[in-house]
Amino acid sequence: LAPWIPVVGLEIHAQISSNSKLFSGSQVQFAAPPNSLVSFFDASLPGTLPVLNRRCVEAAVMTGLALNCSINKKSLFDRKHYFYADLPAGYQITQQRVPIAVNGSLSYSLYIDKKMSQMVTKTVRIKQIQLEQDSGKSLHDDTRCQTLVDLNRAGVGLMEVVMEPDMCCGEEAAAAVRELQLILQTLGSSQAVMAEGQLRVDANVSVHHPGEPYGVRTEVKNINSIRFLAKAVDYEIQRQIEELENGGTILNETRAFDSKLGCTVPMRDKEGKQDYRFMPEPNLPPLILYDAKSLPANMNHQQVINIDWIHERLPDLPSVKREKLVEQYGILPEHSFTLSNEDGLAEFFESVVKQTQMKPKKVIGWILNDLLSYLKQHSLTVKESPVSSFLLADLLNLLEKKEISSTAAKQVFVELWKGEGKTPLEIVKEQKLELLQDQKELEQICQAVIDGQENE
Repeated sequence: LAPWIPVVGLEIHAQISSNSKLFSGSQVQFAAPPNSLVSFFDASLPGTLPVLNRRCVEAAVMTGLALNCSINKKSLFDRKHYFYADLPAGYQITQQRVPIAVNGSLSYSLYIDKKMSQMVTKTVRIKQIQLEQDSGKSLHDDTRCQTLVDLNRAGVGLMEVVMEPDMCCGEEAAAAVRELQLILQTLGSSQAVMAEGQLRVDANVSVHHPGEPYGVRTEVKNINSIRFLAKAVDYEIQRQIEELENGGTILNETRAFDSKLGCTVPMRDKEGKQDYRFMPEPNLPPLILYDAKSLPANMNHQQVINIDWIHERLPDLPSVKREKLVEQYGILPEHSFTLSNEDGLAEFFESVVKQTQMKPKKVIGWILNDLLSYLKQHSLTVKESPVSSFLLADLLNLLEKKEISSTAAKQVFVELWKGEGKTPLEIVKEQKLELLQDQKELEQICQAVIDGQENE
């Protein structure tokens, strides 16, 4: 039989980093008391109208520019109808017809072997980025056989990033989402903390034989972990292949990933566009954006959004930062990826380099092999590390001056990890570790004695 070709596309919902919701003034706050951040509009009381949040529009434009998209100077809002208990209005305001950004691309890198010694860069096309409001949250109480509804999240601004089906496995999907997450965090357009639901991924998966049309796809919904995304996609690919090879058929359905069982499970039949009954949103006019050429001379700048103004203020993206790390410090490209993938690790590395006489190529070994492994072992972030950049630099200076051996340096690092506030030199003396300087003087004295005896 001809080999199967997997096809993976992603729809990623990123919560916009904003103090208030997309169409109301309600505050956005994670883990607030249930139903404490709900305006009349969020609860869909009759007569309430949406007011568009400027910050959310700017965040979407910024994200679109960073992902090489074309920004539509005129975009439209639509109603997408579906009926859930946590959607009071019975519809979601989104951008189905003319979204704010289209036709972009995202480059990402991944290792091509398990040794992690060789990387390859790939590109996934971005179909569109659209603004839309989030739904509320249903809390299922199995003990009392009831469902409770929390509307704090209802109306929170989202950017939906729709990726074309250009990926073929879970590893590629995970690498693309991680790169997008880094970009969003660098821009500040989204905090993109998956554990808090600020970045949720829907994976569309299908398989087909070479030369044949794409197969029937399933959608794995609301994946909230990059690691689970890779597992969910790979499991679904294998499930579809086995189902087809055993003479079965693939249903166009929505599935969920059970992280405990490590498999996908059916949720419901997949809705089609006709089921959502899309219609223009009657309470919102077209969203008009400007650039330097189209901006009218007499226009109040506070009342419009200038695409060029936002473009000029874009920060260095993760890919540019990695190139600078490689160029400035002479480290390997794969090391620059590890530094950028861990929040705050690149800054920690640069701080150590500035404070030590050791070459960056040697420093990176201590950062990745010792510091990072200890952090992961104790489930700590870089900011929570008991070993500061100053203490590590102080230790590396002792090692670089050959005042202590590498074995002794490892012992000192373990003691520093206890966070008792001692300096590396204090630990050396306290632990009575052998100072290489004393060793050298002893060797010189012994050699002088030997030379003197030979002369006699």
